[in-house]
Amino acid sequence: MNYPAPTARPIHIVGGGLAGSEAAWQIAQTGVPAVLHEMRPVRTTAAHNTAGLAELVCSNSFRSDDADYNAVGLLHAEMRRANSLILRSADAHRVPAGSALAVDRDGFSAAVETALASHPLITIDRAEIAGLPPEDWDSVIIATGPLTSPALSDAIRGLTGEDSLAFFDAIAPIVYRESIDMNIAWFQSRYDRGAEVEGGGADYINCPMDKTQYEDFIHTLRAGEKTEFKEWEKDTPYFEGCLPVEVMAERGVETLAHGPMKPVGLRDPRVGRRPYAVVQLRQDNALGTLFNMVGFQTKLKHADQVRVFRMIPGLEAAEFARLGGIHRNTFINSPLLLDGALKLKAMPRLRFAGQITGCEGYVESAAVGLMAGRFAAAERRGAVQAPPPVTTAMGAILAHITGGADAATFQPMNVNFGLFPEIEANDGRGRDAKGRILRGRDRKKALALRALSDIDRWLGLAHLAAG
Repeated sequence: MNYPAPTARPIHIVGGGLAGSEAAWQIAQTGVPAVLHEMRPVRTTAAHNTAGLAELVCSNSFRSDDADYNAVGLLHAEMRRANSLILRSADAHRVPAGSALAVDRDGFSAAVETALASHPLITIDRAEIAGLPPEDWDSVIIATGPLTSPALSDAIRGLTGEDSLAFFDAIAPIVYRESIDMNIAWFQSRYDRGAEVEGGGADYINCPMDKTQYEDFIHTLRAGEKTEFKEWEKDTPYFEGCLPVEVMAERGVETLAHGPMKPVGLRDPRVGRRPYAVVQLRQDNALGTLFNMVGFQTKLKHADQVRVFRMIPGLEAAEFARLGGIHRNTFINSPLLLDGALKLKAMPRLRFAGQITGCEGYVESAAVGLMAGRFAAAERRGAVQAPPPVTTAMGAILAHITGGADAATFQPMNVNFGLFPEIEANDGRGRDAKGRILRGRDRKKALALRALSDIDRWLGLAHLAAG
C-alpha cells in the first residue's frame, strides 16, 4: 500500500502491548500518523521477560477459534474482517492446539513489532510516559495494560478522583518437552477436536491420574507453600477466569477434576479407558520444545511448584523453562469514567484501550485497541466513527465496559454470549424450521451469523466514511 505524506498531527499511543499495537496499526492504515510509546526496556515490569511489542505474558493461547459456537472465536472472525494485525500475526505463528488458536509467543511478538516498525506512518518511542501525557498531545490512547507504571497510575487516580481497581492474575509453568515421560503421557485433544485440520486432533500432551493419585496430588497441592501478599494487597480479588490452581483446589477436592483436570473426551491408550483426572499441556512454541501446563497458573513458591508438579504422572522428571507466578493487575472503573467512544470524561483528549479498561483476555484487549484506534483516526480526519453494533462481539464488549456493566460491582470479564442482545422471537433468525425459539448451540450459531452480518455492514460503512 502506498501512503501519502502525513498531513495530520500524530495520535499518541501509550503502551506497546496487544491493545496499543493494534490501535497504532489501525490508525496508520487510515493514513493518519501514530507514535507508539513503550517504556520497556527503559523501565521493566514484574511480569514481562522481553522488550518486544505485544509480548504474551501469561498463556500463549487466544482460546477457541470456533466462530460458530464460541464468543471469542466469533471475536477472532470479526477482527480478521477488520484487518487486525494481532490476528494476522497470530494466524501466521499458530501452533497446534486443537480447536484453539495458540501461537509461538516469540514469533508472534516479532511479527507484530516488524509490521509496526516498518510502517511509514508509525514511530516507535522507547521511553516511559511518567504521569499524564503532555498537554500538546491532543489525541492520546492509553493502552498501558494491567501493569501500568506507578507514575501514570497515580496521575489517572488524581485526574478521576477514583481509586484504581485491581485483581490478581497468575501465570502457568512451562515444561521442556524432552523432560516429559511419553511412556505415561500421550497426545490427544478432547474428543479429538481439531482432527478436521491437517495434523490436528492430537495437539495436547495428557498426563493421567487414577483416583488415589489425584487425591494425593490435591492434598499436597493444598499444603504447598504459597507466595505471601503484602498488607495492601490482601483485599485484592482474583479474576475468576484465571484462578491459581491451588485456590481452585481449596474450593473442594473434586473442583479440579471438573475444571482444568477434567478427563472427558480423553482415553488413556495404555489402559483403553478414561482416566480419573488428567493434566493437559499445550505446545508453547513453533519448535514444539516447550509445553504450557493448561489451567495451572499458580502462586506456589518456586520450590514447591517443582516438588508438587513432579507428582503428576509423566512429569516426574519435568524440567521447567518457566515457573508460575502471580502479579497484581490494575484497571479503571470504565462504566463510570469512559464514554461510548472510550474517551475519559474528565479529559476527553485521552482514550483508554485494552486490559486497563476492564476487559479480560488477549483478544478482547486487542479488540478494544482496534476500536479505540478507529475512533481516534476518524476524529483526526474530521469524521465520526459509529461504534460497532451491540449485536457484534466487538460491540458487545464496548457496550459492557462503557456502561452496560454496573459501575459499583465492575470486574474484568471475557467476551461471552451473555453480553449479546437476544434475537427477537418474531425475527425469523430466532426460530427454527418448526417455529420454535432457538436454544443452546442453535442459538449461539444464530447469534454468530447475525454478528458477522452486522460487523460486515459496520466495516462497510466505516470504509465509505473513510473514503
